[in-house]
Amino acid sequence: MTPAAKRTAGKRARPARPRPAAAAGPIGAIPLPGSAKPHPELGLGLWALGRWRDEDEARTKAALGRALEQGFRWFDTAEVYGNGRSERLLGDVLARSASGAAACFVTTKVSWEHLRPAQVRASLVNSLERLGIPRVDLYLVHAPDPHVPLAETMGALEALWKEGRIGAIGVSNFGVAELEEAARHLTEARLVVNQVRYNLFDRDEADPVRDHCARHGILLEAYTPLGRGLLAGRYLDAKRIPPEVRRFAARLFEPERLPEMLARARRLRDLAAEAEVPMASLALHWLRYRGAAPLVGASQPGQIDATLDAWSHRPSDAVLERADALGRGDRA
Repeated sequence: MTPAAKRTAGKRARPARPRPAAAAGPIGAIPLPGSAKPHPELGLGLWALGRWRDEDEARTKAALGRALEQGFRWFDTAEVYGNGRSERLLGDVLARSASGAAACFVTTKVSWEHLRPAQVRASLVNSLERLGIPRVDLYLVHAPDPHVPLAETMGALEALWKEGRIGAIGVSNFGVAELEEAARHLTEARLVVNQVRYNLFDRDEADPVRDHCARHGILLEAYTPLGRGLLAGRYLDAKRIPPEVRRFAARLFEPERLPEMLARARRLRDLAAEAEVPMASLALHWLRYRGAAPLVGASQPGQIDATLDAWSHRPSDAVLERADALGRGDRA
C-alpha cells in the first residue's frame, strides 16, 4: 500500500463533504468564436437515451428534468442515437420546461453516413423537427467518412451556418490531419469544436489532438470523462462489470488490461479521499485543467446530483497534477 493509501484507508467510508449543487451557479461558460452563445463548461450527453426500453423513458425524462432544474444547459445528442429517439426525447423535455431550448446550448450531429451536401441538409432538417427548434447551437460531423470529401461536407455546413440554422460548426472523432483539412474548407465560418473520447485513462490518442486544438482555438469536448464509471469509483470493490459496459469501453475493460486499470483507479480513490473531494472531481477537473469541456452521461436524477456535487469540489492544481501522474500509471 502506498503512503497516501495508508493515510487515507480509514476515510473511504466517509463521503467527502458533499454539499447540494446550486440550482443555477456551478457550471461556467467558455466563449466560442463566432457563436452567439457561450459554451457551457460541463454538459450532459444523451448517447444512452433511445437505447433503452419504452418503460425506461420516464426515468430518462426525470434525469433530463433534474439536469435542467440543477443548472445544466449543454445537451448533446445525435441523429443516430436511438435512430432519432434521443432527439425527440430531448425536444419533448425542453418543450415542457419553463426555460425552454432558448436558454440551453443544444448540440446534435450529422451521421457519418450522411455527409454528402444534400444529406447534410436533410439530416439537419429532420433533427430540428425532432428537437422542435428552429436552429441548433452547435452542429457536429459525428465522424469522418473517407469516401466523402471533406470539402463537400464542410461547404454544406457553412451554407447552413450562413442561413442561421447552425450557431457554430464542429466535428467529432477527428484526428489532426482531418481537423486541418476540415478547417481549410471553411471560408467564413470557423471550426470551433472537436469532440473526442478523453479521460485520465484513455488519452494517448487524444493528447496530440488536444495540443492541436489548443494552438488553433478549437474547444475540445471530452466524452466518456468518467471512463464508464471507473473514474467515479464504480467496479472498484468487486462489483460485476455489465457486458454492455465492457463492449462500449473495451480499451479500459479488456481482460489483460483491467487489473492495472482497477489498480490505478484505487490509487486515484485514495488521492480523492486525501484531498477530501469526490473521486469524480479528479476526472472532471483534470479535463478542465487541460482545457477540455467534459460531457457526462446520466440515466437517473441521482447521477445528475452526484455529477454536480463532484463539479462543485475543485481539487487544487497540485492534486490534479498528482491525478495526472496516477492516471498515466505512475505510483508516486
